[in-house]
Amino acid sequence: KFHNSKKDPWSITLVDTGPNTQTGGRIKKVAKYINDEFCLTYGDGLSNVNIKKLIKFHKKNKKLATMTTVQPPGRFGAANLSGNKVVNFLEKPSGDGGWINGGFFVLNKKTLKLIKNENTIWENYPLETLAKKKQLMSFKHTGFWHPMDTLRDKLYLEKLWNKKNCPWKLWNE
Repeated sequence: KFHNSKKDPWSITLVDTGPNTQTGGRIKKVAKYINDEFCLTYGDGLSNVNIKKLIKFHKKNKKLATMTTVQPPGRFGAANLSGNKVVNFLEKPSGDGGWINGGFFVLNKKTLKLIKNENTIWENYPLETLAKKKQLMSFKHTGFWHPMDTLRDKLYLEKLWNKKNCPWKLWNE
C-alpha cells in the first residue's frame, strides 16, 4: 500500500531464498520474476549511481552484463617506498587506483545460465566467465559510494545521515 505518496507506483516481489543460499543462487531462485534484462544490487552499499545512465550504458554496449565499478575510499595512510626509504606519504588517499565491483548491475537473463545451483557464488564462476567471454562491461562510477559491511561503516553512514549530508539520498520527502 502507498500512504499519501506522490512517488511513482512500484511493484515489489519479496522472495525468501533461504539463509544458506549464496549470491548466485539467490539470483537463480528469483528467475521466474525476472524480465529479459534486469537490475541487481546486493543492498549492502550506498551510492548515488545514476541508474538511468547505467541502463543506457548497458543497452548501448550490447553485452550480457554491466557491473558498476568504483574506487573504494582509502582507510589507511599510503607510503610509496624505494627500498627502505619513504618517497612520499599520503594519509587516507581516495583509493589505490584500482576499480572494484560496486555492487550495482544490469544483467541479461541469459546470465542465469552461468549459475549452477544455490551454492553458486555470483562473484566467482559467473562473473569470471562473463569477463573471459568479453560479455562484462564496466560502468565507472566516480560519485559517492560506500560499503555497509562493518560497524565502522554503519557509524560513518549514520553520521552522514544525521548531519543531513547523505549524497546517496536522491529522493525528496
